[in-house]
Amino acid sequence: MREDDWLAERFEENREHLRAVAYRMLGSQQEAEDAVQEAWIRLSRSEAGAIDNLGGWLTTVVGRICLDMLRVRRARPEQVVEEHSPVLADHEVPDPELEAVQADSVGMALLVVLETLTPAERLAFVLHDMFAVPFDEIAPIVGRSPAATRQLASRARRRVQGPPQIPEADANRQREIVEAFLAASRSGNFAALLEMLDPSVVLRSDETAAGRGAAPMVRGAAAVAETFSGRAKAARLAVVDGLTGAVWIHDGELKVVLSFTLTDGLITSIDLLADPDYLAQVELTAIENQ
Repeated sequence: MREDDWLAERFEENREHLRAVAYRMLGSQQEAEDAVQEAWIRLSRSEAGAIDNLGGWLTTVVGRICLDMLRVRRARPEQVVEEHSPVLADHEVPDPELEAVQADSVGMALLVVLETLTPAERLAFVLHDMFAVPFDEIAPIVGRSPAATRQLASRARRRVQGPPQIPEADANRQREIVEAFLAASRSGNFAALLEMLDPSVVLRSDETAAGRGAAPMVRGAAAVAETFSGRAKAARLAVVDGLTGAVWIHDGELKVVLSFTLTDGLITSIDLLADPDYLAQVELTAIENQ
């Protein structure tokens, strides 16, 4: 088999997936086809033999193409929005494969909501939540850090799904645990810290926090408790993206966000987030009376 034929065959194996990605990004059948065709052109001009994961490479390329198309669309105020509205675009579907793509997890209401997102929010949400692309791979496409990209997807998710509905009892319990964790940290109560941590807890620091001296990753209750024991004296409770977390503010400037994940009453992960893009976008509410 000639190399060109082999490459075309591999591309066809990924075409349906790429069309699904592009349609969810753009909400337009024709633009989705254009994006997929452009991906083929770029592939045909590349050193395909050096690509280890062709499916992942193509998904990334289609994502970049769609992001550029969305940005151009928003930069043309004279362009009628309804040209991309699924209400108008979906009244006639000549291609059965495209009809199947539309029917698969993409309702009209979802596409209408996606139109309200910024291009970067839309790409982060679609690639991560719909196609399970890791934030580390999405970040270079949107030109943000993984932490900031996670925040883009989180903000888009809230727009699409609404704010998370957390039972009041659970929200109160999370606050109690985080508050107790910070108190134990400040006082150096190692035993109390251990009691609140899941045995397999993970402490992660983004690149900015790690660059300031934090360990990129710490695993295990004893190691995480040791990391926090006698520290976090300047941390204060705050609602971080709808859940109780903590912040460190120095000279009136937000420096670090601590995001906690709890399962069955134990802390299973803590994220130290200091990336400037993330800090500029995170939704915080101070908690008084600490």
